[in-house]
Amino acid sequence: MPTINRQFAKYSFLLLAGTILALIFGCTNHHPQSPFDTVGPVSESQALIFYIIMYAGLVVFVITMSLLAYFTFKYRKKDGDDSDPEQVHGNSSLEIAWTVIPALLLIAVAVPTINSLFDTTVSPDPDALTVKVTGNQWWFRFDIPELGVVTANELHIPVGEVINIQLDSKDVIHSFWVPKLAGKVDMIPNNDNTMWFQSNEEGVFYGQCAEFCGESHALMRFRVVVESREEFDAWVERQLADAVKPSDPLTQQGHDLFMSSDAGCYACHTIRGSQKAYGEVGPELTHFASRLHILSGIQDNTHENLIAWITDPDAIKPGNIMSKNGSVYTDPDKALSDPEITALAAYLRSLE
Repeated sequence: MPTINRQFAKYSFLLLAGTILALIFGCTNHHPQSPFDTVGPVSESQALIFYIIMYAGLVVFVITMSLLAYFTFKYRKKDGDDSDPEQVHGNSSLEIAWTVIPALLLIAVAVPTINSLFDTTVSPDPDALTVKVTGNQWWFRFDIPELGVVTANELHIPVGEVINIQLDSKDVIHSFWVPKLAGKVDMIPNNDNTMWFQSNEEGVFYGQCAEFCGESHALMRFRVVVESREEFDAWVERQLADAVKPSDPLTQQGHDLFMSSDAGCYACHTIRGSQKAYGEVGPELTHFASRLHILSGIQDNTHENLIAWITDPDAIKPGNIMSKNGSVYTDPDKALSDPEITALAAYLRSLE
């Protein structure tokens, strides 16, 4: 029996040590979606609350476990001691103490928590730029009504400015989360939620749907590009322009196929300047080629990745609407040929 106990203690220690090491090395500020590498006032406030609660909990844990270890060792049953320990049936002073102290500790934690909730929920500038974000299975639509800009999966914002966010969903519950800018907020159909954030640094920050929403939930991502006001204004100007017209036979072939009833792409996507493509089932594609990533931020915007997506979208993002409803994927007689796929990709890659 002693041998078994020693082995159990050894393996328990190794398991505990391994778990602690995994947690320590897993929490790194260098991760692209680390909430501890804060770049704005909202994420900074939320990180501060986390640290307050963590350290308060750590203090309670250390004190409690130290007392437990002390009393377990001090009052353990000794060899040859057959008598029962003295039975204690209550201690008013101790009971009051361990009721009052945790209550005071909770109050101390609650005050900054409530203060942070108000600070991060209520925008400091209600008249600042507002972005309406709509969640879809499995991509994000970004509307900036004040500027007339509509884009998908890639949001540009100016550095150092408050951005107000209105959240909605077209289908199921999603959750909007940019870890380095702000905590997650749910996107609920017919129940608009709001939030705000601000980035004090330029860069590209990763966003993610944080509420399980179907089989491609993990592939529902986006990017927030933070740039100078001058760069942002230039981006807006480019987004407001109509789509580039085909300039060579291959892109013209892709354009014609996109607008044809054979492929039917125009029915689900918008291409500004077109007399036919104004669908909203899928992402807006007017300036598709100018985006850094495709497929909700899961792949770089390259010709090869686009070819793979058009060829077999379900293999890359299972359950997507295009592969379920597009006749070129559901009807073998209407399947796209390799030259047609190449032409479509060339057309989309020309939309800068």
